[in-house]
Amino acid sequence: MSSETGPVAVDPTLRRRIEPHEFEVFFDPRELRKETCLLYEINWGGRHSIWRHTSQNTSKHTEINFIEKFTRERFFRPNTRCSITWFLSWSPCGECSKAITEFLRRHPHITLFIYVARLYHHADQRNRQGLRDLISSGVTIQIMTEQESCYCWRNFVNYSPSNEAQWPRYPHLWVRIYVLELYSIILVGTSTLFEHLKKKTTSIHVFHNYSSELPLPKDTTPPPLGYRVEMTSGSWG
Repeated sequence: MSSETGPVAVDPTLRRRIEPHEFEVFFDPRELRKETCLLYEINWGGRHSIWRHTSQNTSKHTEINFIEKFTRERFFRPNTRCSITWFLSWSPCGECSKAITEFLRRHPHITLFIYVARLYHHADQRNRQGLRDLISSGVTIQIMTEQESCYCWRNFVNYSPSNEAQWPRYPHLWVRIYVLELYSIILVGTSTLFEHLKKKTTSIHVFHNYSSELPLPKDTTPPPLGYRVEMTSGSWG
């Protein structure tokens, strides 16, 4: 792939790419778009070749569409180790989390990594519990940062010539909010971050370590190592 020509015509993923405006709207954490977009990678048996594709909601949620399509594919080999990476514009709902957990239970050779741009109805306890169940079943879930946005832009978007480095830079504040809320779901439990902060507490420390294996381009500013929220004893509200 050349930075001066955009995705080249011989790129096998070209017909499976989305347009730049679609990526910008779907994955902007400030946009509350109803539809969900899924960008995914599949790697069988640790090979160097990676199969990429995109998906969106139909009459079913895109996570369900993926599971049904994946298990019907002729290349599906349930006894071969497989690594799957999802880039989702919304995190899975509670029902989709159940379906994903069951899918992984039936296929223990599959490892799933999920990056999300937003948290779907994160105050709904069913959705919060669903994310915890996914993590308990071995799924890695992280909020998308600039690093993942750059990676998706270069591998899933049909960008114009000379625009390889023009992926959207979303405000870090929105990313931090979702990072903190995801940690609230994982560590705090049933209450949302904002409900928890209203309660009397001595201090809260929240760190987000960027353990992503995705390559960080030289022209990208490395993200901060973590976020920290600290409170003295007291009450809000």
